[in-house]
Amino acid sequence: MIRAESLVLLEKIGSAAGSDSPRGTSSTHATARRPNTYPNKDPNADTEWNDILRKKGILPSKESLKELEKEAAEEEQRVLQQSMVKTYEDMTLEELEDNEDEFNEEDERVIEMYRQQRLAEWKATQLKNKFGEVLEISGKDYVQEVTKAGEGLWVILHLYKQGIPLCALINQHLSGLARKFPDVKFIKAISTTCIPNYPDRNLPTVFVYLEGDIKAQFIGPLVFGGMNLTMDELEWKLSESGAIKTNLEENPKKPIEDVLLSSVRRSVPARRDSDSEDD
Repeated sequence: MIRAESLVLLEKIGSAAGSDSPRGTSSTHATARRPNTYPNKDPNADTEWNDILRKKGILPSKESLKELEKEAAEEEQRVLQQSMVKTYEDMTLEELEDNEDEFNEEDERVIEMYRQQRLAEWKATQLKNKFGEVLEISGKDYVQEVTKAGEGLWVILHLYKQGIPLCALINQHLSGLARKFPDVKFIKAISTTCIPNYPDRNLPTVFVYLEGDIKAQFIGPLVFGGMNLTMDELEWKLSESGAIKTNLEENPKKPIEDVLLSSVRRSVPARRDSDSEDD
């Protein structure tokens, strides 16, 4: 039963296919007699058909075609080079070394340029971030650590003594600032190891140096405002010397100073009035 139905279905398909052929001919014969209406479609092929199309202006001339191919190749090369340069710029030193075998001679020259640039940037970063903590020194280290610290390097030296609470507070604040500004050299020393017979009444003392020259100095407890000194206030004070670039927008102690000045201004006229009444 299944075979009979299959045969009927095949006969219907065959008759449908045959109906598309001219009357009196089979589809096989029609296909055999049909001329080849699809010549070579390659516009670069050197054929009579393409020559006819070129004469009609349908295809560009051979010279124009070669010029177009050359321009396309140059554009492709330019895009490729831009892509490669962008890749070099995005690579780290390790990635450049890992992919070194995949680059040609032209790539090698470009890569070497970027490698040197990356290396210089890395060295600059390492130089800037080589501190990050407060270094303890003595008098014998002063010349090496301060006077010969290096070109363009800011040095902040705190002279202190054990047992003075404000000195301990400033050491604590300087530790925080050293982590915040790792490109600045923070050092501390017991006062008498650097300056013999240095009076305790001048402690704490902070000197700010640039290339061995003193740019600012803060001597004695009154300059720092006593034990109420905050790290932000110390940061602002040091930033005024130019040693650090603070992101604080204004002096954190300014509101307190403004209140004190306002109270002084209000009290002055009152005294004058009382003096005139006495007269």
